[in-house]
Amino acid sequence: MTLEFILRIFVAAVLGGLIGLEREYRAKEAGFRTHFLVALGSALFMIISAYGFEGALVSAEHRLDVSRIAAQVVTGIGFIGAGTIIFQKNAVRGLTTAAGVWVVAAIGLACGAGMYALATASSVLVLIGLEAFNYFLHKFDKHSSKRNSEEEDAKM
Repeated sequence: MTLEFILRIFVAAVLGGLIGLEREYRAKEAGFRTHFLVALGSALFMIISAYGFEGALVSAEHRLDVSRIAAQVVTGIGFIGAGTIIFQKNAVRGLTTAAGVWVVAAIGLACGAGMYALATASSVLVLIGLEAFNYFLHKFDKHSSKRNSEEEDAKM
């Protein structure tokens, strides 16, 4: 069972790290190390929640609710994510980074629960979403700046 747990945190760390590499490449507030640690920590919390208290319950009167720690991970990640959001010059920055940290925590929880296919599919979708968003932003910016320069030329 210990090898299975190690595999779970390893897969979580790799998937979180891949998303973190994309954020690092884009020079965003939270990069490889943050995403790596959030995914690994979330997986570890899920494993502890699901399996760490088995011997503590010795009577039928007590029940184990494995979702309680997972719910607290979500709350804690909300706090970390809020720290990445900055409001300056009438613009909000860091929302995508906060959302990335949030989804990486969910991916880590999925790995901790042994849901590798779900975690991997989610990671792929996150990376596609981040890259597609970046691609369309650049296309829009090029189109917008080209139109603006044509308007400035027409004024002269």
